[in-house]
Amino acid sequence: MPLTLEQLNAATQAEFTALLDGTYEHSPWVASGAWAKRPFATLTQLKRAMAEAVRDAGTEVQLKLIRAHPELAGKAMISKTLTAESTNEQGKAGLTDCTPEEFAKIQKLNADYNAKFGFPFILAVRGPRGLGLTKAEIIATFERRLGHPVDYERDEALRNIHRIAEIRLNDKFGVEPTFGNQVLDCAELLARHSDPGFKEQGQLTVTYLTEAHLACTAQLQRWMQDCGFDEVRVDAVGNVVGVYHGQDRQAKRLLTGSHFDTVRNGGKYDGRLGIFVPLVAVRELHRAGKRLPFGIEVVGFSEEEGQRYKATFLASGALTGSFNPAWLEQTDADGITMREAMRAAGLPGTMGAIAGIKRDPARYLGFVEVHIEQGPVLNELDLPLGVVTSINGNARFMGQVIGMASHAGTTPMGRRRDAACAVAELALYLEQRASSVPNLVGTVGQLQVPAGSTNVVPGRCIFSLDIRATTNEVRDACIADVRAELQRICEARGLHFTLEETMRGAAAPSAPEWQARWERAVESLGLPVFHMPSGAGHDAQKLHELMPQAMLFVRGLNAGISHNPLEATTNDDADLCVRAFQHLLNQLAEEAR
Repeated sequence: MPLTLEQLNAATQAEFTALLDGTYEHSPWVASGAWAKRPFATLTQLKRAMAEAVRDAGTEVQLKLIRAHPELAGKAMISKTLTAESTNEQGKAGLTDCTPEEFAKIQKLNADYNAKFGFPFILAVRGPRGLGLTKAEIIATFERRLGHPVDYERDEALRNIHRIAEIRLNDKFGVEPTFGNQVLDCAELLARHSDPGFKEQGQLTVTYLTEAHLACTAQLQRWMQDCGFDEVRVDAVGNVVGVYHGQDRQAKRLLTGSHFDTVRNGGKYDGRLGIFVPLVAVRELHRAGKRLPFGIEVVGFSEEEGQRYKATFLASGALTGSFNPAWLEQTDADGITMREAMRAAGLPGTMGAIAGIKRDPARYLGFVEVHIEQGPVLNELDLPLGVVTSINGNARFMGQVIGMASHAGTTPMGRRRDAACAVAELALYLEQRASSVPNLVGTVGQLQVPAGSTNVVPGRCIFSLDIRATTNEVRDACIADVRAELQRICEARGLHFTLEETMRGAAAPSAPEWQARWERAVESLGLPVFHMPSGAGHDAQKLHELMPQAMLFVRGLNAGISHNPLEATTNDDADLCVRAFQHLLNQLAEEAR
């Protein structure tokens, strides 16, 4: 019989520890430490308590926990002394059936890893979906993580231990994260479509209105129809729009969704997660024959990344009425205008049609978006979900400092007019200035010396600036200080500069009442509410111009990396996203009654 929370909540500390035996490999102290936090209302709350017990134990005890785990395909497997849980997991990944070559490769990796880190390589080999990683995936991860710093890798080992424990707890409780599985399956299926030149290399790239993009459009339409949406259509900029009517077809709607285009060689979840989550939620409503006091409109935004054309947010911008007519005449790398690409895709390619899809905010309750974090914060805190307080306002600049190119051997240090040193000084200032204020970030992402040479003092240096903050005021104060510092540096060094602003986006604070709904949804799952800003831009930032908005972040794996093939999340975390979204829908329904 599956274990129940009622059993655990009623158990003595010894009984509690025994019931959870095997969850953390040869480490019953983890369960014992979580016992005091009873009663547990949800399995998620129990998982969190056990992770906190490990976090509070200190580095030395954590290292003992890591060392309590067996090597992959190691001596314990050969001697058949693995625990039942480890035997099951390594078997699912095929590690109990290696070829001689694979076995030799893994043994070499084990030896190299132990020599560098002093503890065994830990990997949740059942993977994000729980079905088991392939041996090729395991070996590739092994090789990649050998390059990590020691402290980082210790934390990565602990994160994998928590994932192993999560899967084992699911098994003990007979729980299957069905909603999360559906989300991950959608991600895998949609990722089969990729632009030529990338697909052949196993890379995911879907840019605006390409053949792969149109295949994604068709797939999303089919899924919306299968999920029970009452209306499914493609609009004038290629957005896929699904409407699930409320009890009254004229009732206001909740607007939600995200984008399905990708960066080049990107990940499977950026944007797309925010489409799949409401699709699963609507399907459950349809299966139950349930209508809410409001409608639900899900938009798969056709473009957000600005990869084919320099027209970022053109899809969500069309809904807010901020589509720039000049974009239609932009050309891509092959000389195809956006208008031509639209017409080839069966879209009108006219401003009249595009203007016609602008949304009337009076018809909507607001906009919510679920998104993968695209950063390391939730991953480091062992938290599945985070509530977004604001999408950062950002500004970008391209600049150059002009000095005097001169001979590196014959120009004395005190007589140089070195442009690169000036920009380096500015970069260090920006680092210090941004670090001094919470939720402010500044980056010099490009720095180049045109026609530079090893034996020439740089006479010119081109650089970029990217400055972001949760409020426009904090961002603008930093910009003013950086500009003043650049002026000071150049005057002191006998240089001059140019600085051109290339982009500016307003901050988009979450609407307090919508942020509070996400907070209650997170609390309902047994999780603490963690507030965080979004440093990246999102479609919600555009919809903010029309209506109240708020976002929910989900933890990413691999230090939260995004815009990268390693971008990933787990079925359990995706499941929590769907359940949080459902809770938000229920809150809105209660408020309407």
